[in-house]
Amino acid sequence: MKRIAFAAFIVLVVPLFAQEKKDHLMLSSADLSWTAGPPSLPKGAQMAVLEGTPADEGIFTMRLKLPPNYRIPAHWHPAFEHITVLDGVFSMGRGEKFDEAALHDLRVGSFAMMAPGTRHFAASKNGAVIQLHGMGPWQIYYVNAEDDPRRQASRPAPSR
Repeated sequence: MKRIAFAAFIVLVVPLFAQEKKDHLMLSSADLSWTAGPPSLPKGAQMAVLEGTPADEGIFTMRLKLPPNYRIPAHWHPAFEHITVLDGVFSMGRGEKFDEAALHDLRVGSFAMMAPGTRHFAASKNGAVIQLHGMGPWQIYYVNAEDDPRRQASRPAPSR
């Protein structure tokens, strides 16, 4: 009887787990669904999640489409961040505050990696598309809390 129950488990339940776990993924650019960027980034960015869920534990891959004149103030992440430039020029610098003179231009095909806790900032003068991957949950902490867009969104509008 135990053998029959085990066999039924293998035949009925294991295929369900196999369907949940993707052993391959192939996407064309037409398959991507672009939405507004995460609230942790300044407004104007768009994102497309390719794999995983950045807010959840586990590996994820997402693309960010940045408009011209886009800036991300000094921040850090608690996990490794890997960036590949797919379109345009994406500029990054290291430090506690945004410093245009410290930006390094990363052109199409360039790669950057920031270790956990590395203070850095970024910008794109003419717009860019980057691919970001790492282990979730993806989190961003701004060096200056006043730079955090989530905090700015919750502020009341100034009175006139």
